[in-house]
Amino acid sequence: MLLCVRWYLAYNLTLRNLKEMMAERGVDLDHSTVHRWVICFSPKLLERFNRKKRQVTRKWNLDEIYIKVKGKWLYLYRAIDSNGDTVEFYLSKDRDLTAAKRFLRKALSKHSRPEHITIDGSQTNRIAKLQCDAKSRLSQTGKPIAIRSSKYMNNTLEQDHRRIKGRTCSMLGFKSETIASITLTGIELIHMMRKQQGVFAGHKACSIKQQFEALTA
Repeated sequence: MLLCVRWYLAYNLTLRNLKEMMAERGVDLDHSTVHRWVICFSPKLLERFNRKKRQVTRKWNLDEIYIKVKGKWLYLYRAIDSNGDTVEFYLSKDRDLTAAKRFLRKALSKHSRPEHITIDGSQTNRIAKLQCDAKSRLSQTGKPIAIRSSKYMNNTLEQDHRRIKGRTCSMLGFKSETIASITLTGIELIHMMRKQQGVFAGHKACSIKQQFEALTA
């Protein structure tokens, strides 16, 4: 089961590709079965990985990308730190102040407040940052989070988006927002594994296979 989940999330394979590959190995299963495994295990694996995830730096880059779901565009908010490590992600059907604030609150609740955040020219993201920062400082001490606004300074994040876009483009499309959100959880998990964001025994670089095995041990 976990072999199919890992291959589906990590490589540009369709569910039917995996069905054929398993059939060559003498395993008879339906493509919908693989899909159910992905939906079942992706959140659980991410939860375990987050316990081993190394701390991010205090300099973040924030932006969003388009994800097509049932013929409509949704928005995947993403943030990385100064090392290129994934900070947080959040799928939203809207691209507005409410969505931006939800994403930032999610990131701030899991990580220490950053020193500054780099965004593109989005005024919505700027307002969301100011409002979330003001609220978080009611319970925490520290200077306000600085904002840097430049599309050129966000080039690192644009490059990081490519791994996510590349995997989703090869899929046949998401049928619902819930399925898209869960599947993207698994894709982001693999992306963090490739960046070696997990701290495992021995503190050595581990392959995706080794990291999967460590999470499921």
